[in-house]
Amino acid sequence: YYLLFISQHTRFIVSKRSIWVLMETINFLFDGFSVAFTVQNITLALIGCFLGTVFGALPGLGPANGVAILIPISFSLGLDAASSMILLTSVYYGAMYGGRISSILINIPGDEPALMTTLDGYPMTLKGRAGEALTLTGIASFFGAIVATIGLMILAPQLVKIALLFGPAEYFALFVMAFATLGGVSSNNKAKTILASALGLAISTIGVDGQTGVPRLSFGNVHFYDGIDFLVVIVGMFAVSEIFIFIENKEIDAKTEKKSVIINKIIPKFKTIIKTFPAMVRGSLLGFFAGILPGAGASLGSFIAYTFEKKVSNKDDTFGKGDERGVAAPEAGNNAAAGGALVPMLSLGVPGSGTTAVLLAMLMTMNITPGPLLFKNNPDVVWGLIAALFFANFILLILNIPMVRMFTRILLLPPKYLMPIVAMISFVGIYGISGSSFDLLLMIFFGLFGWLLRKLNIPLVPVIMGSILGNLMETNLRRAMTISDGNWMYLFESNLAIIIWLITIVGFVLPLIFGKKITEQIEKFKKNKSKI
Repeated sequence: YYLLFISQHTRFIVSKRSIWVLMETINFLFDGFSVAFTVQNITLALIGCFLGTVFGALPGLGPANGVAILIPISFSLGLDAASSMILLTSVYYGAMYGGRISSILINIPGDEPALMTTLDGYPMTLKGRAGEALTLTGIASFFGAIVATIGLMILAPQLVKIALLFGPAEYFALFVMAFATLGGVSSNNKAKTILASALGLAISTIGVDGQTGVPRLSFGNVHFYDGIDFLVVIVGMFAVSEIFIFIENKEIDAKTEKKSVIINKIIPKFKTIIKTFPAMVRGSLLGFFAGILPGAGASLGSFIAYTFEKKVSNKDDTFGKGDERGVAAPEAGNNAAAGGALVPMLSLGVPGSGTTAVLLAMLMTMNITPGPLLFKNNPDVVWGLIAALFFANFILLILNIPMVRMFTRILLLPPKYLMPIVAMISFVGIYGISGSSFDLLLMIFFGLFGWLLRKLNIPLVPVIMGSILGNLMETNLRRAMTISDGNWMYLFESNLAIIIWLITIVGFVLPLIFGKKITEQIEKFKKNKSKI
């Protein structure tokens, strides 16, 4: 306010600067559309949106598994970085859309972010309004994703300007913050999260130390000297472990009968859309800011959006009984959070969710390091991706309304036909990347390891993040120690580093204080769904 009232000249400068930034962003976006609007990339976006919706609709797969399964395919096709990211992020957004289908129709969330949609979505199905619920969630998902993409376009370049001030000490503090805040306030068990992170960091240290030339944790096996490719870890822990889960539960799946749901009316009344619009706006904003927090992800976004909307709008005690706002708010929230999670990944190199951790691994495999220099060195990748997200959202809106009946039939696909396809893609893809049969054995090992961790309720995402960020974290720590001649206080000297450390402490302590209540609520919702 002080600046605004200094003089007319100052107001002109502020206004001119804002206009210049806006025009620069629009120019970059037009450059991105020139990258995204090629025949190849449009085709990849279409395929990615369709497959992502399928992965999201099938309970148990979800966006992280979908992206992990398609990474080997993108390498096999020889796609460049921009095209690969367009394909994989289209799968990501599509899976966030598709997760609502099984939540509404059969009361089984396609993934954890879709859990809140079951609370009012399935009661709408019982009332004969399944088609309207699916259309409403499609519109809400579109709105939330568009808000997030606009936020990504505006916020990520501004974060980059701040990130250019980062040195080794600040980057090390940032990586510590990513691990400390992992899981957000909905984390079930901080001790298990820390254990999983430590396992991931241990995996990242395997191989010959680049500074001393000493083999670490190689056990005398020359195959480990180059380290473990994190794509092997990702595909093993997500895709292959899902196969082992299926093998374990195949008898239960064989006894489970899947009944098709009759969908009558698809298009809701106009006044219903108007009624739910404020819920979409509130859910989108809350979800986007939840997604920006490292480790929080779409689950927290959908939970906050639903609980806030329930407090604001549940005057007639209609929530949980088929209220349209209880469907629109969490869907807008989880899709906005999905887009928000891309902000820290692209601008700081720190993934905001499990799926963005997989996307980060994809970029690093192509020798592209997300962070401040990404916007300068690879603008085609960033702005092509942002432009493709706008296009993909319109594709998903078009797909998800007329093709609702077709996507519901996908739920009838037995896992015994689906899992062999997942296995084939995983094995052929990884062998096509490395050409090493040892990597296939390693992938099976990580599949079994992931299955064991899931049985123990230990999260997989911290393991993946540790294996990806471990080398960068170690490199920045060593650089900081070299610059300071071994003085550990160098890590806390700059104001920026102190701010990050304070955020780290708050982000770690707050979940211990407030997270228990939220976790209890989420577990209560899960138990209610399992009983039904």
